Amino acid sequence: MRKGAVVVYPQFSMQEISCLTELFKFYGKEITVFASSLKPVNSEDGFTILPHKTFSDFQRDEYDCIILPGIWDFREALEDNKNIGFLRQFVNDNDIIIASISSSPILLAKAGILDNHKYCGGLFEEVIDEYDFIPRKNLVRKPVCVDTNLVTAIGFAFREFAVETARKVGIDCKDNIFSGVTKEYSEEELTFHFSADFEE
Repeated sequence: MRKGAVVVYPQFSMQEISCLTELFKFYGKEITVFASSLKPVNSEDGFTILPHKTFSDFQRDEYDCIILPGIWDFREALEDNKNIGFLRQFVNDNDIIIASISSSPILLAKAGILDNHKYCGGLFEEVIDEYDFIPRKNLVRKPVCVDTNLVTAIGFAFREFAVETARKVGIDCKDNIFSGVTKEYSEEELTFHFSADFEE
């Protein structure tokens, strides 16, 4: 199984990709965290992340997906040419899954990836008007949009984003895997024991 590449940048949203990375962990899919440098990166919610590798260390044949979390304030990430340069290599690469949520599709737009893909995202109309590289003609008004190898979502659809992306990389998971508490549970159902797999 090839790995997933998670791209981080200042003020990224860990919460918006945590369901997806948890699915990867559960199904044995390894992730590598990439950034434009190896300096610590602060998330929007106060966590500090140390990237595993920089973009120059990316080996295309080791990865089948690129994951872009949302961003509280995208301007610093957008102005980092290393972020955009890294993404540009995937403009015509339909064999790698690109999963982008909330405001992060703006990075894909600047890299030219959205020119030939339908997409959605959490961008204000004023932002779309301000940046002429964002292709409004390809914007769809949906919580989640899947177009060939591209999965995009508005931030509140992080659960559906996780499921659609996981399926794209071959993980078979149910629609309701993150649906929360949907019934009353008995004591027996909430009593847990080690499994043979866990003990190994």
